[in-house]
Amino acid sequence: MTRIFIALLFVASGVAFAQEKSLEDESADFSPDRQLLLYYQSFAREEPLPDFGLFKLAVTGYFNLKESDRIGQADIVTIIDFRKPSSQKRLWILDLKARSVLYHTLVAHGRNTGNLYAESFSNVPNSNTSSLGFYTTAQTYMGKHGLSLRLDGQEKGFNDKARERAIVLHGADYVSKDFVKMHGRLGRSFGCPSVPMAVHKEVINTIKDGTCLFIFYPDKNYLSKSKLLQPTNLVAQVQKLTSEPAANAAAPLGSSR
Repeated sequence: MTRIFIALLFVASGVAFAQEKSLEDESADFSPDRQLLLYYQSFAREEPLPDFGLFKLAVTGYFNLKESDRIGQADIVTIIDFRKPSSQKRLWILDLKARSVLYHTLVAHGRNTGNLYAESFSNVPNSNTSSLGFYTTAQTYMGKHGLSLRLDGQEKGFNDKARERAIVLHGADYVSKDFVKMHGRLGRSFGCPSVPMAVHKEVINTIKDGTCLFIFYPDKNYLSKSKLLQPTNLVAQVQKLTSEPAANAAAPLGSSR
C-alpha cells in the first residue's frame, strides 16, 4: 500500500490530509503515486489547485465512473471541497486532458448543512442539506434560477436521491464576494451546489451532459463505504494519463468570481 493511500486512510480516521510533499521529498521511482504527483504538478495554474489528497480521490472516482460507462468522454472533473468555509473559493473545474484549471469559484452549501462551514450532510428528501460523493451531470433546463443543470447521484445511500430532491447546479445572487462582505459567508441553498450568477451559464455549459462532479468532506462513514474511492485499475490509468502529452487546448477560462 503506497504512502498516499495510507494518508487517505488516516483521513477516514479523522486525521487531516497531509500537506503536499515536494518532488525532492519523493523517492526517485515510477510508482503510481509518484506518476500521479508529477501529473498533478504539471497542471497550468494561476491559482491553487485542490490539495493532492483530494485530487487523488477525485481522479480515482472519475476513473471508476468512466470504466463503468457512467460518464461521457469529456475529461472534465468538478471538485467541491466542503472543508473550506463558504467565504472562500472551493469549487474547481479541471480539464484532465489539457491539464488546466477552467474555473475556480465560490459555491454554496445547503442551509441545514451549516453556516460558514459545511458540517452536516444528508440524502433525505426535504432535509435542505448538501449530499456528499460523486455525481454525473445531466441535462440543462430553465428554472426559477435561470439556466440550471440536473445532477444524478452515483452513490447509493449518500446522494442517489438527488433527482427526487431536485438537487441541481444553478446560479444564485447570494453566491458572491459582495454577499460575503456583508454577511461573512455565502447564502445557502436547499441543498444544491449554487454558483455565482456572473458565471453560472459558462460553468453549466462547460460541465453539462455527462461529466464527473465530486462533493467532498472527510466524513468517516462516507470514506469507509464509498465504492467509487476504491483504486480499481488506478495503476494503469495513472500510467496512461502521465504518458499522454498535455493537449494543445485553448487557454484556461480562468478564475471566476
